[in-house]
Formats: sequence, structure tokens, C-alpha cells
Amino acid sequence: MPDKKKYAIGVDFGGTSIKFGIVSQAGKIVRKMALETKADEGPKAVIKQILKGIRELSKDEKYKISGIGVGSPGIISIKKGTVENPPNIRGWGKVHLGRIIEKETGIKTFVENDANTAALGELIFGTGKLFNSFVMVTLGTGVGGGLIFDRKLYRGETGGAGEIGHVTINMNGKRCNCGSYGCIEAYTGINYLIDDVRELLGSRKESKIYEILENDLDLLTPKIISMAAESEDEFAISVINDVGNNLGCALATVCNILDVTTIIIGGGVAGFGKRLFEAIEKTARERVLKSLAPRVRVMPAKLKNDAGIKGASALVFYKK
Repeated sequence: MPDKKKYAIGVDFGGTSIKFGIVSQAGKIVRKMALETKADEGPKAVIKQILKGIRELSKDEKYKISGIGVGSPGIISIKKGTVENPPNIRGWGKVHLGRIIEKETGIKTFVENDANTAALGELIFGTGKLFNSFVMVTLGTGVGGGLIFDRKLYRGETGGAGEIGHVTINMNGKRCNCGSYGCIEAYTGINYLIDDVRELLGSRKESKIYEILENDLDLLTPKIISMAAESEDEFAISVINDVGNNLGCALATVCNILDVTTIIIGGGVAGFGKRLFEAIEKTARERVLKSLAPRVRVMPAKLKNDAGIKGASALVFYKK
């Protein structure tokens, strides 16, 4: 049974905002806050924001902080605590983030890729508690992934395992920010998706999306598409089904390679809900090897907006 008197600071480091929380070993967030990342100002400004949030939470003497966990985009070296080339952070390069935080705070610090921390959070505190192995998919600005085998995080040779967003579904498809073509991220990442939907709306003037947005397509978000689909808007429903079919195609490949058929999905686009999950599962089952099809199951992540914070804290409590 976890010792509820021990706490960690979980840091969810993103391109737009940094979320912080004090998390008990039982997975309860007792305090949380957020700061702007200031990504455009470069690594020094970003690190200053990270330290500012940690120091603010550390002031609360009611909680014994056992360590700090940081979930970060980019390529991560676990042993060195380095973060290399996180997307959308200008001029970052390679930064010894763990070492800097530990030196400035005096608190043991662990750094991991953000998709991996989301997977770890679901394993320890969320939907993944019920499964020995699963694939975690995060649907946001990008499409991230984490792999859990026999209740352990699988990182690969360099820590980059689980890059599901860069599974190719069309070898001659759209160019992805990674430099390749036809990646699933280029079809289902939020920015790509919104751009595509805006273009398609030009010939779908009957869509309820126009009514919801009062004709201002600059305000379009996945939530708006979901609202329109709930009103039985045919175009919005087709968008969600297309996202599900594309993801199901990519995930069928993942299932065939790994022989893991439990898929847990979180992130903003996962807010499309039941219709999305059903489309993913249907397509995945149609495309995996027949022996795997009956075992394929797709389900929502439990931790939702707290996945990053709780997953980062799990780095402190559940080191492998």
C-alpha cells in the first residue's frame, strides 16, 4: 500500500503552458498551478518558468516532497536528464534539464518523455491499472505514444520507442513536420486537422459548425466539431469517423508488430468521444491479423487533463 504521507512534484512541460502539481503516492493531486511556457523566448526563459513553479509549490511545508518528475517533449536521456530538441521551443538544442532543476532546488529530479509519462500515469493511476501490457496514444497538437510491456515502460534503444504519430498510412501522403510523408500525425494532429476541416467547410455551408461559430472559422477547435456531431451534423460526424479510421489503420500496424491489442487513448482529440473510439476499434479489428482481431480493445484514458502531472510524479514513486 502506498505511503500517502509522501509526495512528489509533477511537472507537465508543454509548448504553450507548464502544469505543476503536488501529488501523493496514492495519486491524489493536492495542489496544482500552471504557467506560460514562454517558448518563444528560448530555453533560459522556459527553465526560469519551470523553476518558478517548482519553487512556488515547494513553499508549502505541509507536504514532504520526495522528488520531482518532469514530463517533457523531445528526445530524453534518462541517465543524464537531458532534453533534446523539444518541438516548438525556440533555440533549445540539448539541455541538461534534470541536472539544472536538481542543482537549483536540491531535490532529486527525474525527466522522461511526456508521452511515456502519460503511459506511466495510466499504468499506475488510471485505465492501465487493469492491464499488463497496452499502447498509450496521446492525441493533441501531435500524436504521441507510450508502450507498456508486462507493467514496465518500454523505451527502446535510445528512449524513442512509441512514436506512433509517425507511422505512415500513405507513402505519398501529406508532409509531416518530422520531414516524412503520410504520417498519422499529419492527418490527426490538432493543427493539421483544423486546417483540413476549415478547407473542407468551404463546400459544406450547411454544416452546423458555422452556426456554432457564428461563421468565424478562426475559432474552430476539436470541441466545436464534437458539439456539431452531437447535434447530428453529418459533416462533423464524417470528420470524426475519418480520424477514427485513419488512427485505426495506424494502430492495426502497431498491434501486428507488438502483439499488444489494448489501446488507451487520451489528449484533446480524444474528446470526440464514443464515436471516435468505435471507429478506431472497428478499423483496427478489420486490419489486424485475424488471430488478433477479437482481442482488440480501444478505451479512453482516465487521467485526462491531469495525465501529465500524475505521470510525471510516477517517475518519483515507481522507478524501474
